[in-house]
Amino acid sequence: MEKAVERFIKYAMIDTQSDEGSENCPSTSKQLDLANLLKRELTEIGFMDVKLDDNGYLTAGISSNSQKELPVTGFLAHMDTSPDMSGKNVNPQIIEEYDGSDIILDKKNRIILSPKEFPELKRYIGEDLITTDGTTLLGADDKAGIAEILTALEYIINHPDIEHGPIKVAFTPDEEIGRGADRFDVESFGADFAYTIDGGQLGELEFENFNAALATINIHGRNVHPGTAKNQMINSILIANDFINSMPAAQRPEHTEGYEGFFHLVDITGSVEDSEIRYLIRDHDSELFESKKRVIDSVAGFMNKKYGDGRVEVMIKDQYFNMREKVEPHYHIIKLAEEAMIKAGVKPIIKPIRGGTDGARLSFMGLPCPNIFTGGHNFHGKYEYISIQSMVKAVETIKNIITSIPEKY
Repeated sequence: MEKAVERFIKYAMIDTQSDEGSENCPSTSKQLDLANLLKRELTEIGFMDVKLDDNGYLTAGISSNSQKELPVTGFLAHMDTSPDMSGKNVNPQIIEEYDGSDIILDKKNRIILSPKEFPELKRYIGEDLITTDGTTLLGADDKAGIAEILTALEYIINHPDIEHGPIKVAFTPDEEIGRGADRFDVESFGADFAYTIDGGQLGELEFENFNAALATINIHGRNVHPGTAKNQMINSILIANDFINSMPAAQRPEHTEGYEGFFHLVDITGSVEDSEIRYLIRDHDSELFESKKRVIDSVAGFMNKKYGDGRVEVMIKDQYFNMREKVEPHYHIIKLAEEAMIKAGVKPIIKPIRGGTDGARLSFMGLPCPNIFTGGHNFHGKYEYISIQSMVKAVETIKNIITSIPEKY
């Protein structure tokens, strides 16, 4: 427990926020601060072939100590934190034996983590929680995953009597901005299958995720002096507002759950002359996913009929796809993780990811890669927290996977 917590807090205090506006890889050089620390730690622990490439991808391995022909198993986590909230000056707080009451994160600004707003907190009564101080995110997504992987594998290295096959690890940059797998070398990594340790609550086991696209809508108006604007001005901001109001309100994230997809308005900028709005398009079902793209095009077409041809232009870019079709043919790796959780005393919660992970893209790149819990909640914001006991269970699950891999898989 102490090792995992110590590692996590150390990593959390390093600012590794990624930047969608950067074209570099990694998108922020500060991600390399953590990468270099981890490189030293991997070497000190006893990993082999520790490599940090120019793009910020850190890989290492553990040789097999078995006479059996065992598959190569991989474990991955990402080093960056979300651009949604500051990751600078993170100051984790430990709440020992949580009693179920409100947790005051920041007394000065009255930031309170309350079970009234986050009822899942009640599950952790009696456990020890790590929270933010109410001013930054925590970074359990996914520095908890890194800490859990290293703690589990350090145990394996330090206990050579435990039989295991070859193991690979990778810590990647820029997952939070959708680029974590962009320059990942699957062939060089050499794993037969892998797991991202990047999930949420205790027991999560995921091999389905959204199909995802980003729609960028550019709107062109006509700006003239407002004093002489009658029948001449075309305000692009108002067209943008009309576009937004024409989208299906019931298919917003705040009204959907489970397998239901959505349109998520994430950004709007503009002036009278030009405006831009951006939507995330998400759906687990590929046909419904394509249908949602057509909805965007249809609304744009309606706007162009209403305001004039060429006023609204749409660009839709696919981001990632549902990994189910790539993982399901290898369902044994799901069963392996499920049994490893049960052995650790954890009830598996097999459910679709309402988002995406590096594993989704890696699965389409030839590396089947389902996702396993870290134990965290409320990622990307000041109300983020993680149970220390859940972190320990993640460590046990990783160890159980390693020691349970059959010769014929």
